[in-house]
Amino acid sequence: MGLGIAHQLGFTPGMRLSFIADKSKDAAREGARLYGKPTHIATNCLSALEDPSIPCDVLVEATNSIVAAFDYCMAAIEKGAHCVLMNAEIDAVLGYLLRDAAVKNGVVVTSDAGDQHGVLARMAEEVEMWGFDIVQAGNMKGFLDRYRTLEGSVEIAASLRLSPEQCLAYTDGSKLNIEMSLIANERGFTPRVSGMEGPKAERVEQVLELFDFDSYGGKAHVDYILGARQHGGGVYVVARSNDTFQRHYLDYYKITNRPPYCVFFRPYHLCHFETPRAIAMSALYGRSVLDLRRGRVTDCYAHAKRALSPGDRVTHAIGSDEVYGLIMTAEEADTENLVPQGLLDIEENDERPVMRRTVERDQPLTWDDIDMPDTRLLKLWRQQKKLLTGA
Repeated sequence: MGLGIAHQLGFTPGMRLSFIADKSKDAAREGARLYGKPTHIATNCLSALEDPSIPCDVLVEATNSIVAAFDYCMAAIEKGAHCVLMNAEIDAVLGYLLRDAAVKNGVVVTSDAGDQHGVLARMAEEVEMWGFDIVQAGNMKGFLDRYRTLEGSVEIAASLRLSPEQCLAYTDGSKLNIEMSLIANERGFTPRVSGMEGPKAERVEQVLELFDFDSYGGKAHVDYILGARQHGGGVYVVARSNDTFQRHYLDYYKITNRPPYCVFFRPYHLCHFETPRAIAMSALYGRSVLDLRRGRVTDCYAHAKRALSPGDRVTHAIGSDEVYGLIMTAEEADTENLVPQGLLDIEENDERPVMRRTVERDQPLTWDDIDMPDTRLLKLWRQQKKLLTGA
């Protein structure tokens, strides 16, 4: 996505790409070429941020790392720059810690405007402004295979210009669950069940028939539909209004409704095309697209993709042969002693987490099931947990 952002900034009025950094100099050069104007090229983001000759108002973090991304964002925050996260992993795992640092430094940390959770946050804000009560925030998922492997992802990943790990995280639903956890935490919503219900639907309008909104008891939930291919990548909001005057005009404007519920949807999200909105909101107005101000309401938890035996290593966290992630309420998961999926992420020289006990396929991993190396990520997460709980 970093290349797309660089290219987009070349078209965006009032914005300039101050520098582009990538561990691969060839990738950084390609980004500069796509930008099409003079810019600084770096292989070390921290060095670029520390260089007083390179101005930076907003850092767009577009890797899929966690610890490295945290360091980049902290350096930007301490420099007085806002941070836009086109990186749901760092957002979900250490987003609260970044937000705390940003508040103390008078800057903004925000999710990107073009990822599905960012688009949903914008939609939800608008629908509430119209006077509706939100019942469900939803994602339109085209395809799901929880048991897909890295080997089975290589070909499709190449065609999509993604790494196999990135592609697998989309295919096995981990990215969906992470992103829905982010919108849940921003809005204070919860999933009805672990991993959400996710019924099959050919059209988004069918959500009004597929979910029992009357049973929600006035609460709002996150969920998704599977298979609505004409709107692949889209998002929707189900809202409630008992106003008969408004109902007439919903009919008139061809909004699908089944009183008192109606569905508003956007059939796409455009990722890097929409990133400039998040940049502008933070730099010009000091506002975030999505702000984790409600605390840790939900998280995404590791579940076994296959039967895991003592001694098995978890080689990768998000986009893994060993685990996939499901959203759950933090309260329920903490009671069951479950491991957040993102904490299984490892840096290049870290030891891998090793299974201590057998965990059958589709079962969640508990802290008792696995030997976790004392990584820097785990230390940062504990620091964040202390911040959130005060304990």
